[in-house]
Amino acid sequence: MTKVIIKPENQKEIIISTSLSPEEIKRLIKLNELSKEKLETAILSEASLKEDWLSPEEDEAWKDL
Repeated sequence: MTKVIIKPENQKEIIISTSLSPEEIKRLIKLNELSKEKLETAILSEASLKEDWLSPEEDEAWKDL
């Protein structure tokens, strides 16, 4: 897990853990594939999406692939 610190303007720091490596985060920023806001949204949503992705129902739905 990588810890990422995000500090939106005039707000408190947000510290999150993500499975993206530091290199992947740097690459996304460097290549400007995502704006800063979209990158923050993607990283922040990862934890909640992971709960859905790692459910028994998801395993059942994808078992034949």
